[in-house]
Amino acid sequence: MESRFQLAILVCILTYITLWNNSNGLFIPNLTEACYRCLCHVSTKCDQSHGCTAGYCGPFNISRVYWVDSGRVVFPEDDPERNHAWEDCARNYHCSQKIIEGYLQRFGKDCNGDGVTDCFDYMMVNGNGGYGCTAPLNRSANGQRWLARYEECKHSL
Repeated sequence: MESRFQLAILVCILTYITLWNNSNGLFIPNLTEACYRCLCHVSTKCDQSHGCTAGYCGPFNISRVYWVDSGRVVFPEDDPERNHAWEDCARNYHCSQKIIEGYLQRFGKDCNGDGVTDCFDYMMVNGNGGYGCTAPLNRSANGQRWLARYEECKHSL
């Protein structure tokens, strides 16, 4: 009986560790470097020099609201309360990847209902927002542009 109790405790501890790791952005299925490149291509054709336009910043075209929803990621040693900390991070490819990761950790799911959560779904999350990712992108000019750019890039996935 004691060995069953010890086994149950061990299973609980391992389950807790697994859930804790997954809740901290350590695993998002199919979010590869190739997927990041495509998400970037869809947003701005991955223009690394893209500053801020109409409240959207950097190569991934990140808004302040998106940044807040991602967990307010900033450069190490920076303060998320600093006025332009989010813009500085969003304009940097590698820092903005962490913003994308935080957002997809929160909102990433199978948006198109094909049973797999993959880069296409992440593109839909970014195109439609976290709460509306299931809406077809082809219903707007912007969504059609995103779909066309995704098609251009997907061969590298």
